[in-house]
Amino acid sequence: MTRLRLLGAAMLLALATSANASSFLVTTDGLVDAFDASTNATSDVSSSFHDDKIVRAARDDAATFVASAGDIRGVRLEGALQHIRATLPRLHASDAQLAQAILTL
Repeated sequence: MTRLRLLGAAMLLALATSANASSFLVTTDGLVDAFDASTNATSDVSSSFHDDKIVRAARDDAATFVASAGDIRGVRLEGALQHIRATLPRLHASDAQLAQAILTL
């Protein structure tokens, strides 16, 4: 009976370990995909609008927006976001991603 219990405990441990590993893998894949999307949006915006006066003028508002976790939205940032979305309609990025991209200019 002791061998049966030992074998059962070993099987439970193996199952628990594989469940944790697969959970970690799914979580990691999700984080990597989100980071990749954010990086692509930042790269697209920073390369396209490096010399754009409207976007560069919104840097202070973008910094305030990022620092306040989106609570404070300045007029220049709003104008820059509208300008970016009008210029790059296929770009699917959140306001936070675009604000971070503006800060990289």
